[in-house]
Amino acid sequence: MTTKTSLRNLPPGPKGRPVVGNLLAYSRDPLGFLTRCAREYGDVVKLGFPGPPAYLISHPEGVEYVLVKNNRNFVRDRYTRAELSILGNGLLVNEGESWRRQRRLVQPAFHRRRVEAFGETMVSFTGRMLDGWTDGETRDVHEEMMRLTLEIVAKTLFDADISHEAEGVGRSMDAIMAHSSDQGSSVFLRMLPDRLPTPGNLAYRRATRRLDGIIHALVEQRRRSGADTGDLLSMLLRAEDEDGEGMSDKQLRDEAMTIILAGHETTAIALSWTWYLLGKHPEVEARLSAELEEVLGGRAPTVEDLPRLRYSDAVIKESMRLYPPAWAVGREALEDCVIGGFHVPAGTQMFISQYVIQRDGRFFDDPESFDPDRWRDGRTEGLPQYAYFPFGGGPRLCIGSGFAKMEAVLLLATVAQRFKLEPVSGRLPVAQPSITLRPRDGIKTRLHERQPR
Repeated sequence: MTTKTSLRNLPPGPKGRPVVGNLLAYSRDPLGFLTRCAREYGDVVKLGFPGPPAYLISHPEGVEYVLVKNNRNFVRDRYTRAELSILGNGLLVNEGESWRRQRRLVQPAFHRRRVEAFGETMVSFTGRMLDGWTDGETRDVHEEMMRLTLEIVAKTLFDADISHEAEGVGRSMDAIMAHSSDQGSSVFLRMLPDRLPTPGNLAYRRATRRLDGIIHALVEQRRRSGADTGDLLSMLLRAEDEDGEGMSDKQLRDEAMTIILAGHETTAIALSWTWYLLGKHPEVEARLSAELEEVLGGRAPTVEDLPRLRYSDAVIKESMRLYPPAWAVGREALEDCVIGGFHVPAGTQMFISQYVIQRDGRFFDDPESFDPDRWRDGRTEGLPQYAYFPFGGGPRLCIGSGFAKMEAVLLLATVAQRFKLEPVSGRLPVAQPSITLRPRDGIKTRLHERQPR
């Protein structure tokens, strides 16, 4: 890709219908539509959406330009801001100096040593979940992972036990994601104001109120106790900027909401898809099981085991290549620029899809196959940096990426050495792109308890 061009050189793209442009094609199959656009029209594609210009960027050099080299020229796009409105002004949507201030305040909570100290809690909570599983029963593993990672993030980052609230929080999350998915893919709903009392809008508001109530209760309880437990919430309550100002109640709420929603959703989704893929690839599952037997010998995993769980790590990496929980990144250009030889006017909405790029045959051989060995046999050593970026990149790299990667491997190891999960349906679960890439209708699996050796 190059960055030199005439300012009149616009990228190619699919023709659309009057008024709605490509929205109908997108709404029918968002992932398929974006993939076809990238394969048929190239690395920079002009999408025909109503409103300002919209471009799809599908080459690592273009991604690096937007996320790293010229990142100050780009802010969150209007679609992402609308979808993440529940997060207020939290880290995921904040911009400029305000974002930099918040990032500095939150960053210490995700220091490597602090995150590693959470490992024991992650394994302990997983063991508690497994104690309730029975050989031969059928469970929705996506639902199980969502509940487990929610309880872990609440305990590790907020020192709170919300197991009694997990089911209600899960339903609220479902409503929020369904609202995002409906608004993102339906041409009709995109044109309706959010204030209208549609069933989806009403469910979204109820879900938001419920989550707000839980967070406000956590903050108020900690304020009353005055306890400093060394967790994220304690750090947020004590944090002060250079002027000696702490966080307002609204900013505390926004950051807590961001951490709770983002902090468990991505890991749960990554594991959900991993269990499905392992169930459909018994040879991979057998190698994973052999590694766990060799490294752990039947005991619970610890953080110290992670360097030796190399195949387990490769399984998670490959699952997140095929089904990245954060499946797309959106940005808006503040000033005119050039990407891939094409003019990008100020105000252009930029779409960058990990799902599309991480399945590109230019960067990955046999890209649709689940092949963890590609991360161990040297095939990915010369990979462009932004051919694989499940946690984003640049200054706005996911602040909890280390937490999520460690958690995913520890939970995988803890579960896989006690149970084998067999998908009940022979059909591939439908990947539902909303804020994240959830499996629509969950993933039903039959549990097979392993016998001690």
